Amino acid sequence: MFVRKKRNKSGTTSVQIIDKSAGYKVIETIGSSKDVDEIANLVKKAEHQIGTNKGRQRELFRNVTAIDLEEFIKGIVNTQVQTIGPELILGSLFDKIGFNLIKDDLFRHLVITRLVYPVSKLKTVDYLYRYQGIVIDVATIYRFLDKLHSTYKVTVEKIAFEYTKGVLKDITVVFYDMTTLYFESEDEDDLRKIGFSKDGKFRNPQIMLGLLVGQDGYPIGYDIFEGNVFEGKTLLPTLAKIKEKFGFGNPVVIADAAMLSKGNMKELKENGYQFIIGGRIKNENEDIKQEILKNVPMIKSQEAVSFNKADGTRLIVSYSDSRRKKDQYNREHGLKKLRQRIQSGKLRKNHINNRGYNKFLTLKGTVEVEIDETKVVADELWDGLKGYVTNTELSGQQVIENYRHLWQIEKAFRISKTDLRIRPIHHYRKRRIEAHICIAFVAYTIYKDLERLLSLNKTQMNPKRALELTQNMYAIECQMPDEVEKKRLMLKMDPEQQILYDSVLKHCER
Repeated sequence: MFVRKKRNKSGTTSVQIIDKSAGYKVIETIGSSKDVDEIANLVKKAEHQIGTNKGRQRELFRNVTAIDLEEFIKGIVNTQVQTIGPELILGSLFDKIGFNLIKDDLFRHLVITRLVYPVSKLKTVDYLYRYQGIVIDVATIYRFLDKLHSTYKVTVEKIAFEYTKGVLKDITVVFYDMTTLYFESEDEDDLRKIGFSKDGKFRNPQIMLGLLVGQDGYPIGYDIFEGNVFEGKTLLPTLAKIKEKFGFGNPVVIADAAMLSKGNMKELKENGYQFIIGGRIKNENEDIKQEILKNVPMIKSQEAVSFNKADGTRLIVSYSDSRRKKDQYNREHGLKKLRQRIQSGKLRKNHINNRGYNKFLTLKGTVEVEIDETKVVADELWDGLKGYVTNTELSGQQVIENYRHLWQIEKAFRISKTDLRIRPIHHYRKRRIEAHICIAFVAYTIYKDLERLLSLNKTQMNPKRALELTQNMYAIECQMPDEVEKKRLMLKMDPEQQILYDSVLKHCER
């Protein structure tokens, strides 16, 4: 227990006795005043009261011997000590966001377990028994997964959408990107296909996951596609489904250059969407490329320069020295490898193409391959330049600033793949794969709210650390003498756990 001086809106200061042994609790308010001397007397009175209370506690336990305590502790079995942190912290967020509308305890357990112990469903069974005292068999989990997607996906997305709308107040900008999720298998089917892998698993079948988020990475919706689908063909269907489900408006859509195609931009405009998409300035026509190179001094001296395109869009071009250094490093690294391959005699005529740094190769005579240094010099002219294609009326700087937030969706994928371990996927049936993604989407939504509250309370704690702390919050189930019902007593938290508890529970109790 300790004394707290609390400043009131009226200008007075209240002196309170606080107990943090089982959560943050006001034991007694001693009094309040504006007078400094009177406040000091109230503090002394509170300190005396704490000392008296501790004396009473010592009196209660005076007749309890060390042998009694030892016998009591020896009588505690492992199943009486339970990890309550995940349910206490993450379960509270699960309820606060609104996922408790889904009245199924197994769904809740699978989501919370995905956050604190993201492993296979078989190991999930072991975790639930060991740390939560929940007995369930893996067959029950699989039967549940078979119905989860068709039963809950729409509800899950609606809850996440409403949550994001509540946090952001107004969704005027959305970010879309795709990633690949691979399987530990070589067998393909209608959904799992071998395609271009962003994980570098080119021999493994995969699926494509399209994710739509708002500002700061707050979730809106997702969809799953065949593993060999072209990324650019997924943007419009995903937007259309979200719009149909939730009466979604037409916000500014931001995506990377992989989504850039004439067909895509035409469809976005025809459907009333404004967009900002990463541009490939070296793929522009010769007239625009020459205009860009003429204006490089101006681009370097300003934040951005705008070029009008024939299709009615604008190409915004900016420059940064850090990007120039990165472009230079990547090119030199690629050239180094090419020179090594030339010296080893491993490069032949058929290697001359426009893929990667092979574009710098040329034929010398009729048999030798060498690097065309004029192409290298020409490529250096573009170092540090970055393009953005848009049909908005935003200024060049506003376009760039909005696009820069696209890293939030890359962060969302990183969280999903590392912290939540969404891949590799070990399921093979389509409905179980869909259920696995659905659970991960809910877990990501809770992760984002945890991240928000930790930041809001200025805790200097990241979500990963918070999740670790929940696994060491314990309670003991015991039965007192002469009492029929068992009690569950929460063990005292350490200071870091208390900060986490206060940050989350105060928010959830409001």
